[in-house]
Order: sequence, then structure tokens, then C-alpha cells
Amino acid sequence: MIVVTTPTGSIGNQVIAGLLRSGEPVRVIARDPSRLSSQVSERVEVVRGSHGDADVVGKAFAGADAVFWLVPPDPRATSVEAAYLDFSRPACDAFRSQGVGRVVGVSALGRGVPGNAGNVSASLALDDLIASTGVSYRALTMPSFMDNLLRQTEAIRSQGMIFSPISADLKAPVCATRDIADAAVRLLLDPSWSGSGDVPVLGPEDLSFDDMAQIMSEVLGRPIRPQQVPVEAYRSGLTDHGFSEAMAQAMADMATAKNNGLDNAEPRTPQATTPTTFRQWCEEVLKPAVLA
Repeated sequence: MIVVTTPTGSIGNQVIAGLLRSGEPVRVIARDPSRLSSQVSERVEVVRGSHGDADVVGKAFAGADAVFWLVPPDPRATSVEAAYLDFSRPACDAFRSQGVGRVVGVSALGRGVPGNAGNVSASLALDDLIASTGVSYRALTMPSFMDNLLRQTEAIRSQGMIFSPISADLKAPVCATRDIADAAVRLLLDPSWSGSGDVPVLGPEDLSFDDMAQIMSEVLGRPIRPQQVPVEAYRSGLTDHGFSEAMAQAMADMATAKNNGLDNAEPRTPQATTPTTFRQWCEEVLKPAVLA
């Protein structure tokens, strides 16, 4: 039995699709099972509730061989530690008590990089917390996602612009969520590994926002320009959209760390390089969204 958290999220739903193709039995934890497609809900066991709840994870992890773990976003959390570590403590207790064999988690690049990186630092601390339970653990460590640009679909469509607190000329790795899901599925289906470790997922190329805007322009057939947003304006914009002060600051700290080269610290290897190019992603994912 493989348990999947965040089954309706952009990564979780792709993990489920890959697992169902394998024929392995799947159980999901869902706050709102009605959001599951009928194709999924008819083929999985559903435990209703939050995977931050001790009773829910205790029930869901019973008899589980492997768990896909992803902390859901909580923009109103009182602290970044509460959002990542406190949310996950009940699950860590359940990994032990239910004898879960293996856990695959979604994390971030940046281990060993000094300084506070906001959400990234909390994610890396969570990796250490999960590993301390003794469960076999693999942290998928990623740079920024290509799919994050889907949040700017309207700005791309109406203004021909993309906005970021990251310098437009800074080249860094970027990856597609479907490649993250594929990496997770491979690990969840492979019972041969043990211990704890990181699995970088870097994408096939380092790109700046200038590079991405040029590729988007070519794919969409219209000019797209990048615009760097000052970090303080970025932080203020998040609070204007409902983020707590603590979580807005964590996002700003993460952006500052990325702008200082956080995502460039991981050496690129063939094993860490995933197949989906940014151009391919634009053609297959972004363009249909913009034209919709």
C-alpha cells in the first residue's frame, strides 16, 4: 500500500496517475474527497481529513509500505516553523508507530548553504526531522518550478510580462512538476533503497528569466518581458494578498537566498537532470493555459 498526501495538488495528482498505472494499491488523504476526479476516487482508498492531524495519519499510514509526503501551503501560518515542522510532527510520530517502510518527500535545494532561506530552511529542517524517525527517507530537492509561472497566466496574457523578485539575468536550474512526480513514483515503487538522502531534480538546463521570457515569446508568438520586483515590494504584495507577516517574510527570505545563488549550489549530474525542457513545457502546458 502506498499513501499519497495532497492528492489534488499539482504534484500529488501526477504522482497518483503514475502509481495507478503501475497497478499498486493506493490510499490518499484528502480534506475534500469531492475534489478527486471520478477516475481517481473509484480506484483508490480515501481517508478524509488533514494530513496534519494525528488521528488521520494514524489511520492512513496503517499497513503502508511507502508514503508520499508534501506539506501543503499555509500562507496564514504564525511562523514558517509551524507551517512545516509543527504540521508534520503527527506524521513523524505515525511513521514510527505504524511501521512505515519508506517516505518520499518534496523539499528544496540549499543544504549546506549558510544563512536564512525562509521556506527552504524550514523544508530542510523538516527533512532532518523525518530522517530522525528512522524511516527510510528520500528528499526530492528542487529549484523553482516551471509550473509556478501558471500563477501569472493573466499577466502574461494581458500585459505580456512576468514578474519575479529574482534578477532577470541570473541563470539557475528550473524543473517541471511532472518530472518531480515521475521521480517520486520511481522511488515509491522501488523497495530496494533504505537510509536517508537527497535526490536533486534540476531540469535539463539553467535559465534566467530573460531566457524564459524569450522562449515564451517564441512559443506564444507575442513579446513577453520580465520585470524584477524589489524584495520589499514582493513581501508587501504577499501580505496584501492575505499572507501572514511571518510567511510573507519567509517567502522574501527565500527569494533573497535564490537571488544570491542558492539554487546554483548543487552540481549538475546526469542523474539529477530531468527531461522536460522549458520550451517543451511552454508548448504543452503554458500555451494552452494562456490561450484558454
